[in-house]
Parts: sequence; structure tokens; C-alpha cells
Amino acid sequence: MENPSIMSHISIGTNNFEKAIAFYDKVLATIGAKRVHDLSQYGAIAYGKQFPEFWVQKPHDGKEAKVGNGTHFAFFASSKEQVHAFYKAAVELGATDDGAPGPRPHYGEQYYGCFLRDLDGHKIEAMAWLE
Repeated sequence: MENPSIMSHISIGTNNFEKAIAFYDKVLATIGAKRVHDLSQYGAIAYGKQFPEFWVQKPHDGKEAKVGNGTHFAFFASSKEQVHAFYKAAVELGATDDGAPGPRPHYGEQYYGCFLRDLDGHKIEAMAWLE
């Protein structure tokens, strides 16, 4: 199957698996994503729209999960409203603001996004290309 994307999936580590999946269950639902693969018995859940694209998991080596400096994860939204819903849900669930929803013309005239830090400190983003 030919896929137009260069990415298969991304995994992030968490130090509080139950809180992290409760967070991502609600936040990713705002952009139409859901759990698509449940390996919670191994400490991993995958989210996507059709296939596993974004994994939240306990580190395989059993050590503490750490945030990568300069790393962030951007999720596609289909509208400004989805960007705002993503941001609102994340903040209500304990995420930290790292850039409120709005245009980012330096990324492109049609770019609209928001930035947050999730419960483990990972930098996450929701963005839409507006017409």
C-alpha cells in the first residue's frame, strides 16, 4: 500500500500511564482521533484515525520518561474550531499553555495552530491549513 506520508508513527513516554491516556483520549478526540490499538497490559496505547500513528507508553527500559529538548508533536486539525477545541480540552485537563490558538504567518499564510505542554512536559501542537 502506497502511503503519501513519510511517517509511520511516533511514540512518547509517560511517567503516569493512566493520567496520560485519560488526557489523550479526550484531547485527541477533538480532532477526530481515537484509540486504535490497546496494549495497556504492556503499558502502551496507540491513537489514530484509521491506524496507529501516535503511541503513548511507559518506557520499554523501565526508566523515567524524559522530554526531548527541541522535540514537539503536531496534530492535524481540519479547522480553527478544532484547534480551539484541542487547546481548550488540553488546558482543562492540566496541560500548560505554550502558545494560544492563532495564525502563525511565519510558518505560512494559511497556518493556524496552538502549542501546549502535556502532563509529562512534551510539547504538543494542533494545527490547520486554512483556505
